[in-house]
Amino acid sequence: MVRNLVLGDAEDARRAAEEVAAGCAVVHGFANFYALTARADRAVVERVNRLKGRPAGQTGCVTTVPAAVPALFDWTRLPAELPRRQVRSLMEELYGLGPFGFRGPAAERLPEHLTAVRDGVPTVQVIAPGRVCPSNAFFAAALERTGAEFLFITSANRSRQLPHWRAEGVAADFGREPETRVLAHADDVAARHGYPHHEPVSTSVVSFHRAAGRGRSGLPALTLERQGSLSADHIRSIAANHGFALALAPGAAPRPQPRVYLPTPGAPRA
Repeated sequence: MVRNLVLGDAEDARRAAEEVAAGCAVVHGFANFYALTARADRAVVERVNRLKGRPAGQTGCVTTVPAAVPALFDWTRLPAELPRRQVRSLMEELYGLGPFGFRGPAAERLPEHLTAVRDGVPTVQVIAPGRVCPSNAFFAAALERTGAEFLFITSANRSRQLPHWRAEGVAADFGREPETRVLAHADDVAARHGYPHHEPVSTSVVSFHRAAGRGRSGLPALTLERQGSLSADHIRSIAANHGFALALAPGAAPRPQPRVYLPTPGAPRA
């Protein structure tokens, strides 16, 4: 059996990056849970979508190293009510806390299979783990080896199931899949405890391609598209410090609970 690579080990990160460059998918630690990252080519995205059990043509999300996140958006298409400087400062604070997702106007060079038209605007959804996560070193190595500026990313779970936050879960679901490798947290419980404000579920996603009216405070509102790891109340309080209200998207699902694992005989409890 092939051993899991370890996130935070420089040599293992290099090996995982080489797997990505070769067209494989890598299931890896991502803040306090697990994500699945691969090259952003259409064929690879479609293969990973099928691997997860969802439609091959489903629009992909992207990730990159922290410094390159802003370049994935077309800042000239922001509504006048949402000043660029304030949106950028909000991004900085939220990524300083941990994993988060943003949807905004897509940079023109992004391919169609990674963009979705919302309210008449081509948008991209960027998911990143926050500034302190060791997965950033893996991303940097993968970008260097692929010659790309972004990668495809999705949560590490089968379709309609909760994301994994323990290595044995992702190994059971994906470890025997061809062209797939696991880059595991060195300590899953420590990784979870390292983000006290975040649940180990898919990231919350805020969109800024349009203003969602004004909040009760009179501030222009951003939209919380997906309730995820960081609570709506926490996001709302941070957004207010940057001059924004927060509106919940119509039909947005409730915040999910973390995946629960059956106890393994003899293993310590999380």
